[in-house]
Amino acid sequence: MRHVELEALIPSEQARTVFDSVLRWEKYPDLAPHVKATTVHATYPAENSSSSWELHFRSGLLRWTEDDTFLPELGEIRFEQSDGDFDSFSGTWSVTQAGEDVAVRFDADFDFGIPSLEGILDPIAERVIKETVAWALTGLFPAVRLSGAVELTEPAALGA
Repeated sequence: MRHVELEALIPSEQARTVFDSVLRWEKYPDLAPHVKATTVHATYPAENSSSSWELHFRSGLLRWTEDDTFLPELGEIRFEQSDGDFDSFSGTWSVTQAGEDVAVRFDADFDFGIPSLEGILDPIAERVIKETVAWALTGLFPAVRLSGAVELTEPAALGA
């Protein structure tokens, strides 16, 4: 199982504003060049929410549908694949007020279920997922400060 994480700080914002912006999956194809398409089947405040995703991955597409759980009182968005290319894929977005700023943390665990290819596929998938989150946050909040090693690949250079 591979773990992906990204932390960010959004200056001079409110946690609820960030939370409400992050969950707008339909905007991600315009925000993140790795995202080919998203389909929102149901979203907050619906009790049973889900979305489908297509990401550019290697020379094809990585596809999945996830069940989304929105917990604004906790500042959390939880997701778990219900169908798709991963053997398993789940994670959490956490949005927390940090003084006048907002801390955002994205965590995900995935497994393709193909041990013989994990050395090839897992690092590429980790990079694509991390960059997608970074691009989305940068598009939503241009002043965001990303923590850790994330290098955003220019759209023309995508060969993921």
